[in-house]
Amino acid sequence: MTITSPERRDASRRTATTGDYTARHLSVLEGLEAVRKRPGMYIGSTDGRGLMHCLWEIIDNAVDEALAGACHRIDVTLHVDGSVEVHDDGRGIPVDIEPKTGLSGVEVVFTKLHAGGKFGGGSYTASGGLHGVGASVVNALSARLDCHVERGGQVHSMSFRRGEPGVFADQGPQPSPDAPFSPFVDGSQLLVTGKAKRGVTGSRVRYWADRQIFLREAAFAYDELVTRARQTTYLVPGLTIALRDERGLAGTPGADGPHDEVFVHEGGITEYVEFLASDPPVTDVWRLHGTGTFRETVPVLDEQGHMSPTEVERECEVDVAVRWGTGYDTHVRSFVNIIATPKGGTHLAGFEAALLKTFRRQLELNARRLKVGGDKVDKDDVLAGLTAVVTVRLAEPQFEGQTKEVLGTNAVRAIVARVVENELTTALTSPQRGQKQQAAVLLEKVVAEMKARLSARLHKETQRRKNALETSSLPSKLADCRTSDVERSELFIVEGDSALGTAKLARSSEFQALLPIRGKILNVQKATIADMLKNLECAAIIQVVGAGSGRSFDLEAARYGKIILMADADVDGAHIRTLLLTLFFRYMRPLVDAGRVFAAVPPLHRVEIVNPGAKKNDTVYTYSEAELRTVLATAAKKGRRYKEPIQRYKGLGEMDADQLAETTMDPRHRTLRRVTVRDVEAAERVFELLMGSDVAPRKDFIVDGARGLDRDRIDV
Repeated sequence: MTITSPERRDASRRTATTGDYTARHLSVLEGLEAVRKRPGMYIGSTDGRGLMHCLWEIIDNAVDEALAGACHRIDVTLHVDGSVEVHDDGRGIPVDIEPKTGLSGVEVVFTKLHAGGKFGGGSYTASGGLHGVGASVVNALSARLDCHVERGGQVHSMSFRRGEPGVFADQGPQPSPDAPFSPFVDGSQLLVTGKAKRGVTGSRVRYWADRQIFLREAAFAYDELVTRARQTTYLVPGLTIALRDERGLAGTPGADGPHDEVFVHEGGITEYVEFLASDPPVTDVWRLHGTGTFRETVPVLDEQGHMSPTEVERECEVDVAVRWGTGYDTHVRSFVNIIATPKGGTHLAGFEAALLKTFRRQLELNARRLKVGGDKVDKDDVLAGLTAVVTVRLAEPQFEGQTKEVLGTNAVRAIVARVVENELTTALTSPQRGQKQQAAVLLEKVVAEMKARLSARLHKETQRRKNALETSSLPSKLADCRTSDVERSELFIVEGDSALGTAKLARSSEFQALLPIRGKILNVQKATIADMLKNLECAAIIQVVGAGSGRSFDLEAARYGKIILMADADVDGAHIRTLLLTLFFRYMRPLVDAGRVFAAVPPLHRVEIVNPGAKKNDTVYTYSEAELRTVLATAAKKGRRYKEPIQRYKGLGEMDADQLAETTMDPRHRTLRRVTVRDVEAAERVFELLMGSDVAPRKDFIVDGARGLDRDRIDV
């Protein structure tokens, strides 16, 4: 038996009467306290990613209304005080009393874990928030949350502080999480704070993330919000999502003032695939659609309050959009009830298995025409150049974790595989002229990818650094270096044999290797992978670099730390450099991404300034006409003469070895221009414009550029 002193009983009474801690609070925070103690279990982390996950939970609740056909517009506002507001025109959160708890629907949604309208099946046939913890978790992790519901001609409001319902006594016109707060003690009140227009319904949720939970530097990422909003409007055709950023943060579109963007797309995932694809098309966007049913046993709460296993029949709707392009990069996005699953799951596994099975069967049927031989295509051959959006919709999907990154419902794999296999087979065997031609080209592409993979693997396996005990399998025209230190070594790709002779005398053979190329290499933007590997110059470059090409490229296997393109400082040299960069960009991009590709900067002019007396003349190298004019003007101002004529280098072969070493090859004096790709998609579009098969856009580009060209700059 525990004996309580009168003083402790009095203290207990004082605590209860002040409202700081009551038994009712225990019942409300029973589940939410676990969220605050272990937030990572529910939102993954407490940095910016976790902050964004909370926002997705609120937005997804509004999107679920759109999936049910009850919502047409969602407004998301990032306020200057750090709060975020989500407003939808759906049916509004229920405001009547939930019979089992005796609480209003608003309080149940925001204070009870695993509560909502997505468990019984009566409100949502397919939704994103299937664990029922989204709104309540956000509430538990918020310093303040305000909910306003427009329903039945009235505006119903309720506020919470770290999960506790109550009333904030705001001191000014703007709400604040620091305002005095009075929690409800005897019973909660869903206040009526205004009137709503007839027929107008919806929910407005505004919350301030709790900085006791989240890291101080955690912030809402506007770019991620834009990506998610655009993605959602593709997945829910006709839904409008409006974003507004009032924070004025530096480095964001709203740095100079409030920034608004509105997203709405009617084309669905077909339009989404067209947006994601960056390479020229091999096929149109094909839609693969179908449904399937499966049975699963789930626990159901009976009238006596007992959980009993019940077998139910589920329907799974599969909608896939696929499109193949000329490139080898793969862009596949998968979704379950519009919730992105970046780590895949059973639906993506079924999709990839069906792709491989279908293509293997079609290639077996067309083996003689396509000259397949005894080799088999693998998954990477089929996925090369594929852009796809895989969506499934089903009631109560099973995710692996609250972050919903992986779908775990096993039956979905077989349903997706069956639908994709049937629909894709129909597309590949279609008698329609246009689609039949596309299917033939696609099968040829897959076979070419297979052969390129095998060729690249063969190239990679035969690469060996030459040493005293073995012969070299590298091209005979390669003038290799002696060092085995990859980070220190440099490979100069030199234009022409004439420049090679000078470069051999100018280089340091200890760490500088030379590979001459003959003229202009193949334009790989127009050619297939097989054609690229057949080209002697391209094949030699890939063989010398020693890391493979395309999908098989292994940056760790590269034989040189720097790849330096050394071409003449004229129009033809610029063209050759562009062709080489196209090769590296398309088939050895990790080298570019790692900052290991450089362009040498040879000088254009050599000016010899005459010194008086027996003093040796000064030599000045210039790299542009403007720089030359500046040097000459400076010399004239100082009263110094220079030798005429000024030497103008038309090519690297015109330079002496000492001059080439001093200006272009010696690390102590040279200038290198690092090739970087800050915006891969923009760079891809530029390469396609300048080097692609479509001539008309390139002609327009040249004509437009010609209008602003200074004729004096033309090298004649």
